[in-house]
Amino acid sequence: MFDQILGLPAHALIIHFAVVLTPLLVAVAAGYALLPRWRAYVAWAVVLLSLAAPATVFAAKQSGESLKAARFATADGELGTRISAHQSFANPLLLSVLGLAVASLLLVYATRPARDSVGRDRFGRPVTLTLSGVTLVLAAVAGYYVFQAGDSGARAVWGV
Repeated sequence: MFDQILGLPAHALIIHFAVVLTPLLVAVAAGYALLPRWRAYVAWAVVLLSLAAPATVFAAKQSGESLKAARFATADGELGTRISAHQSFANPLLLSVLGLAVASLLLVYATRPARDSVGRDRFGRPVTLTLSGVTLVLAAVAGYYVFQAGDSGARAVWGV
């Protein structure tokens, strides 16, 4: 399933979704956490990106494993080292994006007023501040890992 798309290695195509959607999730989630006035306008984007970004990172990870097994299973030397360095960022990236997605969805839910309240956070300000802090930390971690995965992947391909 994650081997080829129209005869091309799927990984080379799928990673572009992860490389675009993950930084978008990082930026929008951080904006949602830091800028309460914008929450009504970007909540839909946070929800959609929280669902899409982890799925694309998972697909990129799986397609990368398929590519390695199909074409680079015996790679050694400098190329093997670069591929291993790139692959080492897959799990941390997936876990950090999943964590960011969950924290962001919880933050959106917590900041939506309950039916019986007008303009107040569902669980109160301390919960909102805690979830905002967790979201910001996970956004930074996910941003770091998406950069490292992309940079190491580019170095593996281009040998720089």
